[in-house]
Amino acid sequence: MIFEALDLTEVVGGLHKNSKSGPKGHDPENMLRALLAKHIEQMPYNKTLVERLKHDPVSRNTCGFPVASSTPSEATFSRFIERLSQKENLLEELLQDVVKKAKEHEIIDGDHIAIDASKLDSYDAAVPKSKVIHDKAHPDWGSKRDTNGNQIRWFGWKVHIAVDTKSELPIAVRVTPASTHDANMALPLIEDIKQNYSIFNPTYYMLDMGYDSDDIYRTIYRDHSAQAIIPLNYRGAYAPPESLDWDCTPLCSMGYPMTYWGFDNGKIKFRCPHCTNKVNCPMGSNWCSSSNYGAVVKKSLSDNPRYFSYPHRGSAQWKKLYNERTSVERTFARLKKHLGLNNITVRRIKKTKTHVLLSCITLIAGTIAANLSFTQEKAA
Repeated sequence: MIFEALDLTEVVGGLHKNSKSGPKGHDPENMLRALLAKHIEQMPYNKTLVERLKHDPVSRNTCGFPVASSTPSEATFSRFIERLSQKENLLEELLQDVVKKAKEHEIIDGDHIAIDASKLDSYDAAVPKSKVIHDKAHPDWGSKRDTNGNQIRWFGWKVHIAVDTKSELPIAVRVTPASTHDANMALPLIEDIKQNYSIFNPTYYMLDMGYDSDDIYRTIYRDHSAQAIIPLNYRGAYAPPESLDWDCTPLCSMGYPMTYWGFDNGKIKFRCPHCTNKVNCPMGSNWCSSSNYGAVVKKSLSDNPRYFSYPHRGSAQWKKLYNERTSVERTFARLKKHLGLNNITVRRIKKTKTHVLLSCITLIAGTIAANLSFTQEKAA
């Protein structure tokens, strides 16, 4: 059922050119199906896959290999993975195709996007920092805090993904050496979405505090007509910005945080906290306004998209949006627990990215297949 959700024509066509897969010319489509099956069944090594195909006629038939014929060897699969990695654009296009199919089936929405990065240990043996090859093709040392706040170090890679928060499916993927800062890959992922998916028009990007960079806010607002939902990282500051509280809510003339009052004519509106019954100001409302409505302050998103957003930071609506960011964590958990993302048995960045792309493609294709199966059962 999963294979029915995939159109492998372009990938197979690209691999057929000027090459044969193994001494007996195994069909590239069957080889690719076998690698996808390896992720589905969480087989740790190519050797495991070879043994399964050799002794299980059902697996051979499912992958497309003639039941009575010989099956690919470990060496054949290794050469095939090498070819795939040299033409990584083929798998990237397959990822895009399967994402678009998920959109057609109304599985993926594409309106709210969460971005994050996760560690991958290298298959290469760890080396001292002094011997790391810094060419962006070899693994290196990375460090970050886990979900419990503990500092962790590893030798290997980082996988950066953008996830549709509705479906919790990846739509854009990048792989870098482990030392690459998470924030450096946010805008490349967002640009990938813009270039590859005209069917999407994201309005919000949810990212954690590690991505709190003025450039990210401004680029998302200016170039993508969207907003970044990111907690502020004050980096040890002893006071909030001038005339604002820690949530960037304007302070009234008495120093009270003003009341967020929604969006008005393209600007975020804040009202006197005394007139909105949030505080009992000793000066009353007349101190700052002669109107019974009280003082009003309006802020444009373009003034400072890091400080101001709609909904306003700290509001219930903003917190609800930010909570969608956890979808990317669940996506990583599924990829690692159920589709072998952590099971790296290849070297160098191109083969590692091939492994990551196969895991992501399998997750999306499996979701489409499950959705179709459910629809068919419901209609029966």
